Amino acid sequence: MINTVLFDMDGLLLDTEPLWGVSMLKVAEKHKIPITRAKFKETTGLRIYEVTDHWAIHYPWEGKTSKEVADEILDDIIASSKNSGRILDGVEKTLQLLRKHKYKIGLASSSPKHMIDALVEHFDIAKYFDVITSADVVEMGKPHPAVFLYSAKELGAKHNECLVLEDSVNGVIAGKAARMKVIAIPDDLHFDDPRFSIADAKLKSLEDFDLGMI
Repeated sequence: MINTVLFDMDGLLLDTEPLWGVSMLKVAEKHKIPITRAKFKETTGLRIYEVTDHWAIHYPWEGKTSKEVADEILDDIIASSKNSGRILDGVEKTLQLLRKHKYKIGLASSSPKHMIDALVEHFDIAKYFDVITSADVVEMGKPHPAVFLYSAKELGAKHNECLVLEDSVNGVIAGKAARMKVIAIPDDLHFDDPRFSIADAKLKSLEDFDLGMI
């Protein structure tokens, strides 16, 4: 029986997903790192510090370290998210519904902890979560299931008591690898991606979520 719901953040709770690419290109251009949007495919699923480590190996530059570049990207995306980001449709309604019915609620994101904390506080949704977990605390990021398993453990939930809500293919793979029930909420551009077929259900937005799906 499901008693715990785990949420991703970027692209599911907040419309911050497109801002990653903008900030990465902006900072890369500033430091003359020869990165293009097409090259983002090389680092799909990696955490930001792993991304800039990859850049340092394959596209070396002078000056800032890979960690300093990653920190700069994070500072930029936090600022731009606060300025132009928003809570996505159905998010607060879903969180309030789950809270009303006494579900344990966790946030399990690949984003660094200080970014998660800054944004959930800014958008006033931190209050809904019993546990907030960053992939910083585990060895492997999504599509590895570690962040979901860690979050479930923190909440005192078994894998078969958890529902994962995810917008990305890597997140869906991670949830299924954790042997949890998964509902995918892809963006319009990727909604028909056949890889989402491994999810237990697929929604257009969290506006369509109801407790009958649990």
